[in-house]
Amino acid sequence: MASIRITPIAARTIFALMCSSAIVPLAHAAGEVSVKPDTIGGVVTSAKGPEAGVWVIAQTSDLPTRVTKIVVTDDKGRYLIPEMPKGKYKVWVRGYGLVDSAQVDGTLGKQLDLKAVVAPNAAAAAQYYPANYWSSMLSVPAKAEFPGTGPTGNGIPPTMKTQQQFIGQMKQCTQCHQLGDKATREIAINNPEAWIDRVQMARPNGDPAMGDQAHGYMNFMNNAFTAFGRERAAGMFTNWTGKITEGALPPAPPRPQGVERNIVLTLFGWGDKSYFHDEVASDRRNPTINAGGPIYGIQILAGKFGILDPKTAKYKEMTIPGAYDGYTHTVMMDEKKRVWMPDGGPSFQPHKTPPVRPAFCTDAAANKYAAYFPLNGRSGNFVYVYDPADSKIAKIDSCLGAGHVWFGYEANTTLYFGTQGVGWIDSKVWDETKDANKAHGWCPLSLDTNATGDAIKTGAKPSEVVISGNYKEWNTLNKGEFDPKKDTLVPGGLYGIGVSPVDNSVWGGLSSYPGGVVRVDRGTNAPETCKTEYYEPPKRPDGSYMAFQPHDLNIDTKGIAWVSFTGGQIGRFDRTKCKVMRGPQATGQHCAEGWTIHDAPGPHFAGTDDGAANADELYQTFVDRFDTFGLGKDVATFAGSNSDSVQAFLPEEKKWVTLRVPYPMGFFTRWMDGRIDDANAGWKGRAGYATYSSVTPFHQEEGDESKPELVKFQVRPNPLAD
Repeated sequence: MASIRITPIAARTIFALMCSSAIVPLAHAAGEVSVKPDTIGGVVTSAKGPEAGVWVIAQTSDLPTRVTKIVVTDDKGRYLIPEMPKGKYKVWVRGYGLVDSAQVDGTLGKQLDLKAVVAPNAAAAAQYYPANYWSSMLSVPAKAEFPGTGPTGNGIPPTMKTQQQFIGQMKQCTQCHQLGDKATREIAINNPEAWIDRVQMARPNGDPAMGDQAHGYMNFMNNAFTAFGRERAAGMFTNWTGKITEGALPPAPPRPQGVERNIVLTLFGWGDKSYFHDEVASDRRNPTINAGGPIYGIQILAGKFGILDPKTAKYKEMTIPGAYDGYTHTVMMDEKKRVWMPDGGPSFQPHKTPPVRPAFCTDAAANKYAAYFPLNGRSGNFVYVYDPADSKIAKIDSCLGAGHVWFGYEANTTLYFGTQGVGWIDSKVWDETKDANKAHGWCPLSLDTNATGDAIKTGAKPSEVVISGNYKEWNTLNKGEFDPKKDTLVPGGLYGIGVSPVDNSVWGGLSSYPGGVVRVDRGTNAPETCKTEYYEPPKRPDGSYMAFQPHDLNIDTKGIAWVSFTGGQIGRFDRTKCKVMRGPQATGQHCAEGWTIHDAPGPHFAGTDDGAANADELYQTFVDRFDTFGLGKDVATFAGSNSDSVQAFLPEEKKWVTLRVPYPMGFFTRWMDGRIDDANAGWKGRAGYATYSSVTPFHQEEGDESKPELVKFQVRPNPLAD
């Protein structure tokens, strides 16, 4: 063999190329992956060759709680799982078009090439598809069948005026669990009577503390089913599951592409078999708060407060003292690392005696807000505050039971609520006085439709209240006769809520049909100076809505509101484009120019031609103002509860990025947030977080053995970055 002589210049050139971070190492070009002591990497191939865009899953039970790492292969089938805790791992491959490969042992620091298994047929491949692909096969009633003609006609109640309203009611199912997962798409006896029986059943999922709550959720399911016509709905679902039994299959979802292949998922098992509503990692106004600290979550039906250390995978939990039947709802962190947990109230416990509402909620002599707008209601509520400094939980009496809350940007750190208007607790006043009355305040959602400049008339005494919450001093939006001499009250509460970092205005979503978003400015002397604005999603020429029933919203650094809609769309609302904001015409459809609507990825329900008939359920909204996920600043993320995903919308590119959680199947999240542990550590120093949040965790892939999982999302520069 002839010898090859390398000159000194050539040697230096080769050395420089090998050291350059811009050049792929020669080992990669040869089909190998460089691994370090805390990584596993290799190449995934099948009978068809290298498998691009499939997931490699590694799991260990050697830590205090089960830990799973998931990455995606690049266009050559290569993968690298970084930052793996020490332990013995089982590793396998999952991907669309495949069936799971055999689980093999993986050793840290060694290359592990994997054999993927091509699905033998389309039916086997479809078992791994997200729920929304299966539920897209549901055939909803045609537009021409609305308004409904009742039980003696087409079976649809006359109160159902449009197909959109029907779809909105059907999405009540996906408020609690996926629709289209294996547990819902398969039924042993497939007929309308069996479906009616099905929705009348609920079980406590092995946790005695859930028994009464499960009874409440059974009523919720049953009532939701009734609202769109029991027999008609039962027939619709029977037709759906019948098609599936006969072998009908949904369309195939795409494999991860582009930046979606850069995802690194870390899952921690936490809690028992109860359901976590959401989690919190940091102060959402400053993601460096609680850097490197524990993640907190709420087990809503069990009254338990979970604490997980992601560095050690150690988990512990506390029982919230005095929580009303365990219905503490959500978690929010302040700048002192304290976790605030509002009580959602007795929504699912109508058969139990609720706590007494504090007197100051209605006592005009005790509270100036009660003099203007007394918060009459059936029960009292509480807010619980966990302080990590002493590991104790304090309880605050409250008028403001709420699903979700958000901290404002005042120096006093105000916690805002969206029940019966917009309310708040001033945390500084509470810390100084421990007086709940002094710390509370609220504004009614009152529109200045009489154009006087005041949304509340000084000295008004709205003492007579009816069950719906209507006050005689106001018109009620979209109900009854309109008196131009009165202001107009927006009825109901706001489920999702956000506060603008630009002007500290409070925003919320009114989720009744068609719904809209509400903006409240407290002014300088609330409640007299409270100003409310209301904006509905825009209509099409045929009178239908481009989106409907906003579920949640969040505000970016420019003051833009990003809204998730029940129909499976998102809205970008720019208030600066509005020509009219207040006055007699400002009752909803007065700022179509402020809206831009985008449809989420994924299929629509069968037989629909409506752009607002997406089969996914976009639950809550988190605008990543600080780039914690790694996709950029001001990226709006949405809980794709029916699609096993977090759906991220890139505002500049106007493109979607689907962050899928493929294992265990049934990732149903309601909420996301993010944290920066080390701003100088690149992608490794930041992450987004979410939790499995289904009311029915036994619907997940592992059935009755399933437990919730906390999910950590990181986006690295490329699929092989370490």
